[in-house]
Amino acid sequence: MDTQAAKAYVLKRLKDELPADRTYHSLEHTLDVYASVIDIALLENVAGEDLELLKTAALYHDCGFVVQNEAHEEAGCLIVNEHLPRFGFSAEQIERICAMIRATKIPQSPKDVLAQILCDADLDYLGRGDFERIGQMLFSEMRAYGKLSTELEWNTLQMNFLRQHRYFTATNIELREPAKQAHLAGVMKWLARHGE
Repeated sequence: MDTQAAKAYVLKRLKDELPADRTYHSLEHTLDVYASVIDIALLENVAGEDLELLKTAALYHDCGFVVQNEAHEEAGCLIVNEHLPRFGFSAEQIERICAMIRATKIPQSPKDVLAQILCDADLDYLGRGDFERIGQMLFSEMRAYGKLSTELEWNTLQMNFLRQHRYFTATNIELREPAKQAHLAGVMKWLARHGE
């Protein structure tokens, strides 16, 4: 399998075809998730073909947004099935990649360690120092697509999401969960000040 050609193909499509108002589900997000899966996989002792499939799934996990706004995971799997065979990926490898992509659909439902790593990488920012900056990009995107309009709606959504979210890998539970809890406390403080 030619993972470099598969990477070049999808990054070009994301760069050329994602609309400008996709401020969160963007090329930057895909590259962030790609970097995070590599970091987490290293600490979770994933290597070889598994690592290559995981990295490919990270690159393709949101590519469905170039086609449609809803059910983007399934749209992404259609792109994977259409294009990865020409880069030498087998039917079994493609199915494993699609299983990882489908697992990232909210609420996340990973069935194996690779899907757990991708799910944790996809929401890695929840437990990082750039939480507020990245959250603002998601807020802007959700406003642009009519999902919500006010900061109160946004922070209520964030509070509920942070309460329900859980990391799956030992790595993210250790390295990201404490900061995520601190971010939740911060959002709750904001709501206490500005809520109804």
